[in-house]
Amino acid sequence: MSFDRSIKIAPSILSADFADFGREIRAVEDQGADWVHVDVMDGHFVPNITFGPPAVAAFRKHVTTVMDVHLMIAPVDPYIDAFARAGADIITAHVEAGAHIHRTLQAIRGAGARAGVALNPGTPAEAVEHLLDLADLVCVMTVNPGFGGQKFIDMTAKVRRLRAMIGDRPVHIEIDGGVDPATAPALAAAGADVLVAGSAVFRGGSVSNSAPYGENIAAIRAAAQAALG
Repeated sequence: MSFDRSIKIAPSILSADFADFGREIRAVEDQGADWVHVDVMDGHFVPNITFGPPAVAAFRKHVTTVMDVHLMIAPVDPYIDAFARAGADIITAHVEAGAHIHRTLQAIRGAGARAGVALNPGTPAEAVEHLLDLADLVCVMTVNPGFGGQKFIDMTAKVRRLRAMIGDRPVHIEIDGGVDPATAPALAAAGADVLVAGSAVFRGGSVSNSAPYGENIAAIRAAAQAALG
């Protein structure tokens, strides 16, 4: 997985048809998705429960791009190896989820995955300033984690600050929450390159009518790229 800062769209399968994940994953990839985003929630760190390692392993069989696994769980460390074995290309942990985030990022890389660190809306960019040499990705939450379809919280200034802190390091800035063609431009202009979108991608389509997925992905990408000039 080579590094580049081009705009990447990562549909969140939390918004897909739960009864047909395999075909949904193949459909969004066929329609232009760059990554596939998997939101793992534990009902403890966030008020919802979604997927465990067996589900992620099942998704892996259908993902041909990049499987981006976002762990909204606490504790994180006991589960890193299981999600790595399940086939996660990227494993992202929250800086708020434990006292030893350096150890967590080291463990993720040690398990063979790329390491991401996520920031809740109330957490400042400075919380990851000393982690950037251990991270491959910083995920900026633009909603409070736990549910899809929430109202967007503007984190443009935080993204701009992170982009300055990252400098020339090969670290992605990912946005998760409320991304659509209206919110994507300012985020891309501030320095984000990975845009997670759930309902904004899956709205209006289905596995038997996947063309709207492609139209939605293309609209988000075009809006973001237009902001880059």
